[in-house]
Amino acid sequence: MPAPDSAPKGLNYLASTLAAPVSPAEAALRPLSFSDFTGQLKTVERLKIMVGAAKQRGEALNHILLSGPPGLGKTTLAFILGNELGKAVRVTSGPVIEKAGDLAGLLTNLEEGDILFIDEIHRIPKTVEEYLYSAMEDFRLDIMIDQGPNARSVRLSIPRFTLVGATTRSGLLTAPLRSRFTLQTRLDYYDHATLEGIVQRSCGLLKVELDAGGAAEIATRARGTPRVANNLINFCRDFAQQRATGKITQPVAAAALELLEIDAAGLDEMDKRMLRVMAENYAGRPVGMTTIAVAVGEEAETLEEVHEPYLIQEGYLQRTPQGRILTPKGYAAVGLKAATGGELGSLL
Repeated sequence: MPAPDSAPKGLNYLASTLAAPVSPAEAALRPLSFSDFTGQLKTVERLKIMVGAAKQRGEALNHILLSGPPGLGKTTLAFILGNELGKAVRVTSGPVIEKAGDLAGLLTNLEEGDILFIDEIHRIPKTVEEYLYSAMEDFRLDIMIDQGPNARSVRLSIPRFTLVGATTRSGLLTAPLRSRFTLQTRLDYYDHATLEGIVQRSCGLLKVELDAGGAAEIATRARGTPRVANNLINFCRDFAQQRATGKITQPVAAAALELLEIDAAGLDEMDKRMLRVMAENYAGRPVGMTTIAVAVGEEAETLEEVHEPYLIQEGYLQRTPQGRILTPKGYAAVGLKAATGGELGSLL
């Protein structure tokens, strides 16, 4: 592994540290330093302090847990940490690590100071999670070999590494695992002004013509999420080439996003199906997410992780001990009048 002062930088560095190949366009949109990263000011400031202190001491960075909805920059921040420290970033996902041997293979291939990024860390099997405890604290693994009378324990020493965990559901992490992260920080949805800046940056990197109205239109409909914004940019670019002059203006962006059935508030078809089912079938009464999932033909986990957080954040629905209920804003989003009666008022 190259020394920190000779570590490759920029696009080549990012591509070399990814577990799977990435397209040049995808890699180009990822910020590679804290100075290029927009938003999440508190989280970035905390990470800057930790990185600066670790570099001064010449030690590995302490373990970090990043939580929040998908698409807000957890993976990007992991690569920024590697770039700032001049260390390799190894990427895996919780469901991929099925047994202790998988974890041992990952950890023993790391070098001193490397970063192991585990996405969806809450989905690591509990039997494997217990091996992480000694790895994170003592930088060793005790692996059982064989079974029955021939069983024996083998202790493996591993380099001092940094575990960066990412999760969309921090409540599913066990207390022992959560407590072993020095920093636990949450990423929140982006405001419209910040997203406009991200849209303008991405269009500049992709060499897409864009005016202020087009940037504002995409940012407004991007659900506060940079990943969604970048996806919308790609479709708007194609739409502008085929149906307009090639420049993304406000009318062009609005027409493109209407074709995707994304309205001016950023609600997509599935969002509206959820709201309509709750409004028409339950008329203000609380309803469980499993019931909603059956009604709209989608997995409950997908609705909870992808759609519900934004709907709650924007005030379209609320969670109660009895189930989910629509707010007046939720009724208005599907063109219906809020239910009357005591059901809604008694739960608010």
